[in-house]
Amino acid sequence: MSSRRSRQQSSSTRISDDQIIDLVSKLRQLVPEIRDRRSDKVSASKVLQETCNYIRSLHREVDDLSERLSQLLATIDADSPEAAIIRSLIN
Repeated sequence: MSSRRSRQQSSSTRISDDQIIDLVSKLRQLVPEIRDRRSDKVSASKVLQETCNYIRSLHREVDDLSERLSQLLATIDADSPEAAIIRSLIN
């Protein structure tokens, strides 16, 4: 019974091949490392791998910018309008 339930759930949430192709195509356009390549011959697995790498890179950049804003905040008057802006950016 559980096996039948699993099949029913998986068939209702299954993504079609056309949808996967469309999503991979959208990722190709969003990820600079792929978008800027001259060749359109990039496998779906490579697109997913580069997308993961790009997301990790963006996370590191956000962390770095947050750290820099925190350091800047420590150097200015806590009650200044600039401090309020920096706090809003960090949160």
